[in-house]
Amino acid sequence: MAITLAEIYAVADKIAESGQQPTLAAVRAALGGGSYTTISEAMKHWKAERQAATAPIREAAPAAVLERMGDLAADIWGVAIGMANDRLASERQALDMTRQELESAQQEAAELADQMAAELEAMRAQIEQQAEALKAAEAQAKQLAVAEEAARTAQAALAEAQKRADSLALLLEQEREDTRKAQAKAEVALADAARLSGKLEALSPAK
Repeated sequence: MAITLAEIYAVADKIAESGQQPTLAAVRAALGGGSYTTISEAMKHWKAERQAATAPIREAAPAAVLERMGDLAADIWGVAIGMANDRLASERQALDMTRQELESAQQEAAELADQMAAELEAMRAQIEQQAEALKAAEAQAKQLAVAEEAARTAQAALAEAQKRADSLALLLEQEREDTRKAQAKAEVALADAARLSGKLEALSPAK
């Protein structure tokens, strides 16, 4: 919710009545926040109104002085009033110049404060984004570590399977060799049996 001029004026009046200087920082702290630019612009009008309320009142010379001193007293009084007004005008002009310089400085400070607040908020958002990115990177690193461990386990299992396959291949080759040898022996035995059978037939008497 935006802060109104009435709220800023009320806070400034309260601070001034307590005997303190209603600076931008003091007013903003009492309001509990708000834009420095808005508060600075409102405080310009507040100070201008207070200066107008304290402007000197032009008074005529007292009747007793006029009666006793006559025209001379009136002239003296007029000169005194003129000198006082001239001095007041000079001081007011100097005060206005000082006030304008202060207002300009306050305006620049308010704009700088708003800019710094915006930059701080942007930096805070960037830090939060970087923190989220770091968390995501850490999670990805953990996932990568798990995947690497799984890959190492799979490689070890593959190496073990390869060893078993090599062992089975050697056993198979050995069995094939044994089978070939057995077949060769069987063929020799069959040939011997055939020869023996032929000899037996030749020795047997004819029927």
